[in-house]
Amino acid sequence: MSADNYTIESRVRLNDGETYPRFGLGVYVTEPGAETYNAVTWALEAGYRHIDGAEWYENEESCGKAIRDFMERTGTPRSEIFFTTKLMHNKTDPAWVEHCVDVSTQKAGISPDLYLIHDPNGGPEVRAAMWEGCCRVKDKGKVKSIGVSNFGVKHLEDLLAGKPKYVPAVNQIDLHPFMTRNELVAYCESKGIVLEAWAPLVRGLRFKHPVVVEIAEKYKKSPAQVLIRYGLDRGFIVIPKSTHKERIIDNANVFDFKLEKADLDRLTSLDEFLVTDWEVSTVP
Repeated sequence: MSADNYTIESRVRLNDGETYPRFGLGVYVTEPGAETYNAVTWALEAGYRHIDGAEWYENEESCGKAIRDFMERTGTPRSEIFFTTKLMHNKTDPAWVEHCVDVSTQKAGISPDLYLIHDPNGGPEVRAAMWEGCCRVKDKGKVKSIGVSNFGVKHLEDLLAGKPKYVPAVNQIDLHPFMTRNELVAYCESKGIVLEAWAPLVRGLRFKHPVVVEIAEKYKKSPAQVLIRYGLDRGFIVIPKSTHKERIIDNANVFDFKLEKADLDRLTSLDEFLVTDWEVSTVP
């Protein structure tokens, strides 16, 4: 079956004019050191060009070293590899964001291409202050794009009501067939905010679901590959996580097929508000 023109390097245009790869590697709960270094290296060798990290994960240094070593070894230009990291603690002073960006940049040895507020905790005033800090670091050229993670509709409404200089380019959330968040997706799309799915594999919790298995058999793909392709066909950025070389390679083998609309709709109908890790999209 022919697929859309997506490739492993396909990018989506963000609302700030920058572009970002639709497909990447997540390194959540990946141990600092060899485990993270190897996973990132294997991903880059397999053609991934997007690595999603975070201050919270404590592996920015390992991510950055793997990226820098790969670039030096292969001659790949920095402009072809995209690195995301995230703000761990929300505070009341916008200057805190610049401090954290500087620390993350020093640890990784590369500046972030995309910088996200990791969660909406702290209340409207704190979120507004942290977003002001994000706008400042973008203006200073310390990051290319800025966005948020785990924000719900109310959080985004509050943020945009303050008429900030920039609208978040990305909202990275728990998003998959068993957690479709239709209202939030529609709201983000109406504001030009790209959705990014941080657990497209549903943490493996639904690999044996009969509908997923049936569709996987139809396309001669694995359940994991079907779930990844679901996110791509919905227009989301997807960042499947693995620390196993074979799975990292297999997860990227999703660009030679496209889900038919009927199958996409069947998967979307499986929504059960399944929380795979944490759910903070409704905090005050």
